[in-house]
Amino acid sequence: MSEKYTMEGQIKLIGDVQTFKNDFTKREFVIETDGKYPQMVKFEVVKDGCQAMDEFNVGERVVVSFNIRGNEWNEKYYVNLQAWNVEHQAGTQTIPQAQAEAEQAMDDSDPLPF
Repeated sequence: MSEKYTMEGQIKLIGDVQTFKNDFTKREFVIETDGKYPQMVKFEVVKDGCQAMDEFNVGERVVVSFNIRGNEWNEKYYVNLQAWNVEHQAGTQTIPQAQAEAEQAMDDSDPLPF
């Protein structure tokens, strides 16, 4: 799946950090979309994204980039919207991206000989 999903809206709720087995953490937040029929949409961030959400406040306008995750458990199906980037509407990136970290690691470990 190569689609890139984004959604704009105003933050309505930022939940507490939840910790699970093996120190896995996630945090949920809700944005309200614009338009004639506004929607309340729940997203989740994981790992480093949990702490990065501290930079946001309820009422702020944001742009969320996310993946759609689906799974099955006990013959029930679930869908989660997993945010991998949240920006203030002005464009300041705050949620760290795994891809950016991987690129930085490659730059540090593979210096050019010239």
